[in-house]
Amino acid sequence: MRRACGSAFAFAAVILVPGMSRAQGTETVRAVAGGGIAVPGWMGRIDGREEKAGKTLNDSKLTGDAKALHVVTGPAVTYWNTANAATGDYTVKATFTEPKYMALNSHPHPYGIMIGGNDLGTDNQSYLYCAAYGNGSFIVRGMGPAPFQMNGRGGASDAVHKAAGPGESVTQDIAMSVKGDKVECSINGTVVGSYDKSALVTAGKLKSTDGMYGVRFAHNTEGTVSGLTMTKP
Repeated sequence: MRRACGSAFAFAAVILVPGMSRAQGTETVRAVAGGGIAVPGWMGRIDGREEKAGKTLNDSKLTGDAKALHVVTGPAVTYWNTANAATGDYTVKATFTEPKYMALNSHPHPYGIMIGGNDLGTDNQSYLYCAAYGNGSFIVRGMGPAPFQMNGRGGASDAVHKAAGPGESVTQDIAMSVKGDKVECSINGTVVGSYDKSALVTAGKLKSTDGMYGVRFAHNTEGTVSGLTMTKP
């Protein structure tokens, strides 16, 4: 398996083990045994606050192939493939499965689609993501390059599937679309967030909705991603 270096342009896959580094709230961001990226063409970067705490991409793991990715995280991480770019109007979608809800964390953690990636892996990166939780909530956030929020600390939606309980499997179909002057997030076929492009492509947020697309996982989370595709209208 190729090992990810500490730079932003390393591959990453994450499996959580009890190698502790620092607490996030009541949780500790764990290191991943045998971390690195084993899927050709993929890259990643962990969040800045976790970099400052001494974590690296080697503390996460990305395995699988173009049809199905397997992610297990220590630090929160965004993954992309430089071959995956979208411009104009488009929809990026994928199916996310959390095989054992909350198995690696003490409270629900999100995962989802990233779009509009520019200058990825640098200190000037910008991107937007929509992510679901297994408790029926979702968030729409981004980096510009500082973190920003589009629906505050998140919101609940009947469209977001809920796990039957800790250790149970839960699956979400997540899509992000750029349509004219709107950017939308859909979960399980329902639009849960719609935003004016002008509110996103602005100082401190996105450089453009054109850019790389990929996936985003919070810290201490495991999931699979299948059917990651981009379509044009």
